[in-house]
Amino acid sequence: MEVQSVHSELVMELREWCKGESLDEDHVLLALVTKGYEVAQIEETLETVKALGRVRVRGRRFHSKLDCLTVLCECKEKIDPTKVPAEVKHPTSEDRWPIIFAGRSVSNGDTLTPLKVLLDAAKPSGSAESIIRAVGDVLSKMEKPRGENTSYRRLRMFSGTLPTPAGEEAFEHWLEQARLMVEESDCSAKEKRRRIMECLRGPALAVVKAVRTAEADVAPSECLDAIESAFGTAESGEDLYFEFRLLQEGKSEKLSTFLRRLEQSLTKVVSKGGIPASRVDAARVEQLLQGAIHSDLMLVQLKLRERKQNPPKFLELLAEIRAEEEYAAARVKLSSSCPGPCG
Repeated sequence: MEVQSVHSELVMELREWCKGESLDEDHVLLALVTKGYEVAQIEETLETVKALGRVRVRGRRFHSKLDCLTVLCECKEKIDPTKVPAEVKHPTSEDRWPIIFAGRSVSNGDTLTPLKVLLDAAKPSGSAESIIRAVGDVLSKMEKPRGENTSYRRLRMFSGTLPTPAGEEAFEHWLEQARLMVEESDCSAKEKRRRIMECLRGPALAVVKAVRTAEADVAPSECLDAIESAFGTAESGEDLYFEFRLLQEGKSEKLSTFLRRLEQSLTKVVSKGGIPASRVDAARVEQLLQGAIHSDLMLVQLKLRERKQNPPKFLELLAEIRAEEEYAAARVKLSSSCPGPCG
């Protein structure tokens, strides 16, 4: 069967690539990416899968039969087949990128469906973008829940106890994952409540039980609101915004790291109503200009002051900053390798 053969070829390519780059197969995957994306965009998109941890692109090749790029990516975390999805969606373009790794089982025909679609659609007249979107459509359909017992990525334990016990999730990260489950899952409200309650312990479980005692059919989002009220910050949106405007870049902190720290703070501000969502991009750039006290030259190169009226989105800005950082690092490396004048 052709599709089985192509899958085997991709797995073999992955394994040989790992040997050539001296990488651990358990930490590496292949992403089938539409042409036209930069390395930083690929890394940031794959890092939206929390189970992968930090992701770094180690190589790219064009696959003529599939008419897309096969991108070798190394992940900080060991890949768990039960926690890694069959595809990853780019946050702005909505392109879906199928992913392959050596440990994924192909006993289920659904695993091979993306490759079959690529093979069927990869004709000279077809564009890579349309092919990858076709794969995304198939994957989105095949991952629809078939019932209340459909498998899902289980939430980590949370009790509300401080300090956070070993094996439990910190509050903010747990709440982020729980809200994502409630927003993205297609299962019923009853099933979502069950998923929330099965991972709660101690004081956190008591809070939700009290809410359900008052209203048996309480919405899952209201359960999370109650947990946030009990264990989240008591600071108002205005207080959080004031703290956000005081943030400054550390002396040895990269500008990209400072931007991520700003984004975490800004997300809290918006969730508490400190500023409207329409002001997020402008506020991010304003504070970056004010707080990045050790990166004046890079801010000039990025021309952020001139772009304040039309500020970039977070991922766009992060990609630009990381590109500048990599360029600066390359220049330093080149300078250190030249004992005399270079050029």
